[in-house]
Amino acid sequence: MSSSDIFIGETIGTAILILLGGGVCAAVTLKASKARNAGWLAIAFGWGFAVLTAVYTSAPLSGAHLNPAVTLALTIKDGGWNNLPVYWGGQLLGAMIGATLVWVVYYGQFHAHLTDPEIAGAPESKATKAVEAEEKGAGPVLGIFSTGPEIRNAVQNLATEIIATVVLVLAVLTQGLNDKGNGLGPLGALITALVVVSIGLSLGGPTGYAINPARDLGPRIVHALLPLPNKGGSDWSYAWVPVVGPLIGGAIAAGLYNVAFA
Repeated sequence: MSSSDIFIGETIGTAILILLGGGVCAAVTLKASKARNAGWLAIAFGWGFAVLTAVYTSAPLSGAHLNPAVTLALTIKDGGWNNLPVYWGGQLLGAMIGATLVWVVYYGQFHAHLTDPEIAGAPESKATKAVEAEEKGAGPVLGIFSTGPEIRNAVQNLATEIIATVVLVLAVLTQGLNDKGNGLGPLGALITALVVVSIGLSLGGPTGYAINPARDLGPRIVHALLPLPNKGGSDWSYAWVPVVGPLIGGAIAAGLYNVAFA
């Protein structure tokens, strides 16, 4: 795989991942959306299907890492450090493109939601959870773009992201790339998607299961840049957790693989 193939594949694949994954979060969250309040099951399966679609699309070009933690783990396992920045660059750019496309698709819903008095300007006596969250640094639609903890405890939040990422990356490593180096085969893509659904249902409650630094950081940057009315803060004080945690988890998973499976 050439560097240009890797960069293009990771950009396209991660853009699709975030478009569909962020899209289901927008569908469930925003007023005037037909899927409003569809719930956590819809989000978990939506992200799983997003992974499936993105992997199938990008695997022939780049091997469909789509996640800096996966790239780090595969690099520790197999070498090839020269390609690490290319993968990471494509993943971050793709995540930003995907988040921007979510905004385009739900443009009217974003405006209706963020200008609703209950969301944007409720009096103190009728303060909603969204307004309370905004006061802590997370705007009312930040959850569409990036993750945040239900209980803010840096040690627990970091541990949650590490553990969840170890599960994901071990599942990827034990399947491995196919012999031709063209990425996960059809069955592997499906298994990985189902693993993501499982992580969301079982381990996603505390932090929203970023398990992917680009998935969280790229859309968080887009949230900070987009001209959304009353969007509130991007919660940068928390932003390091879904970046550092998955990278640590990816490195641990690679170490476990080398000890137990290699």
